[in-house]
Amino acid sequence: QVQLVESGGGLAQAGGSLRLSCVASGRSFSTLVMGWFRQAPGKEREFVASIARSGVNKKYADTVKDRFTVSRDNAKSTVYLQMNNLTPEDTAVYYCAAQTTTSPVWVGTSQSSYDWWGQGTQVTVSS
Repeated sequence: QVQLVESGGGLAQAGGSLRLSCVASGRSFSTLVMGWFRQAPGKEREFVASIARSGVNKKYADTVKDRFTVSRDNAKSTVYLQMNNLTPEDTAVYYCAAQTTTSPVWVGTSQSSYDWWGQGTQVTVSS
């Protein structure tokens, strides 16, 4: 069992930045591939970014590429999502997700790839 706790959400103005954090416990963090997803009001949850165990491989949704950066600190069992140049379309509840894998380079982009989920943190971007 893996417990995930997100933090760092809040209110930002368009063009501003926020950094989300997700702390994992219950399993060795270095065995986990980590993902970020989001769900806007009235919409389905969608993929945002993911990072492999090694931290070398990363994937991003086209809508956030070049604005968001995913990173991880295995010593702190934490994954981050740095969000820059925010727009009102980024308003959503952001979820951290985790999955164990033996591959140091695999990254998943589908929700079904992940077994464990955090409770979510709200990000609201005003225009």
